[in-house]
Amino acid sequence: MQPAKRLSDLPPYLFAQLGQRIAELRAQGIDVIRLDIGSPDMPPDDEIIEALARSARQPDRHGYAGYYGLPELRQAIADYYARRFGVDLDPDGEVLPLIGSKEGLAHLALAFLDPGDLALVPDPAYPTYEMGAYLAGGTTHRFPLLAERDFLPDLEAIPTEVARQAKLLWLSYPNNPTGGLASLEFFAEAVAFTRKHNLLLCHDNPYSEVTYEGYRPPSLLQVEGAKEVAIEFNSFSKTYNMAGWRIGMVVGNRAALKALAQVKTNVDTGIFTAIQEAAVAAVTGDQTWLENRNAIYQERRDIILEGLAAVGIKARKPLATLYIWAEVPEGYSSTEFTSKLLTEQGVSFAPGSAYGECGEGYMRISVGVPTPRVREAMERLKRFKF
Repeated sequence: MQPAKRLSDLPPYLFAQLGQRIAELRAQGIDVIRLDIGSPDMPPDDEIIEALARSARQPDRHGYAGYYGLPELRQAIADYYARRFGVDLDPDGEVLPLIGSKEGLAHLALAFLDPGDLALVPDPAYPTYEMGAYLAGGTTHRFPLLAERDFLPDLEAIPTEVARQAKLLWLSYPNNPTGGLASLEFFAEAVAFTRKHNLLLCHDNPYSEVTYEGYRPPSLLQVEGAKEVAIEFNSFSKTYNMAGWRIGMVVGNRAALKALAQVKTNVDTGIFTAIQEAAVAAVTGDQTWLENRNAIYQERRDIILEGLAAVGIKARKPLATLYIWAEVPEGYSSTEFTSKLLTEQGVSFAPGSAYGECGEGYMRISVGVPTPRVREAMERLKRFKF
């Protein structure tokens, strides 16, 4: 049996590979604290869970749910964008629910890239942007996100000939993994660049509601005319602690969503109705619980920053996302340091090199574990000899 050649060019997914190593250590009796993956450890609000249960008890909620999402869900998402960002969306053409935003990110490449076509991808970045292009037979050009530019790209530094050949441009702010932030002014520059080079601008915005100290991220679609050239992905995973439920959204350019929906109608059959109805409850219900949730994340962020500083590791204080992007101590690669820490102390950080060449020299640390475990991880870090 011979798998497709495309898989030989596809590297193993970091967290699948790391999960296997952690399983081996746990089988040996080692207590591993995972600060490498951004999965919320707290449940959704009780009302969301109750909405799921009520719907699941209905006998008519267990068949195929349709390809395009419940009309009530599309309307609720459109209302959220109007309320939160002042962005008007047509729920019947500019909103598409997803089985988690990750599947939409990957499937978009199938909708827009033919073999040999080019996508512009940040470095470092969430791996799915690049892997989706590879699965579609496309290629990528990586552009750097550097600390001296606050992890914002210099789009004009992308060679003109490369930009002309490309079909997609990926951005994500608040940024995973760096924690970098973008202003509406930067988004306006990105829209202008996209328009100039006839690209589809794809913005991944799953951390818009995971924020600290009063910060409120904008949506790229707030830029005038952005819907003409752009789409924006978002997720219930991070906003509402529904990561395992697998539900997200993409909004914006009508033609782009139509193309993505054409792919999806051939590879999936929609989202379980009860999950969609719970998502409606999430986005239309009381939002104050998110403030309490973010306060817990912020406390953990501060514990990690204090722990890192105590051992001389430098890191910026993020105002959004679930992550601290910390510098690796001198004398180690990111993989060497994180592997040594995992083996000797049972603490798992994600090596920055997993997110691209420009991630080398960094490691990503998540706040998505219970606070006592975060404290224990920092105590272990202090005992770590490096």
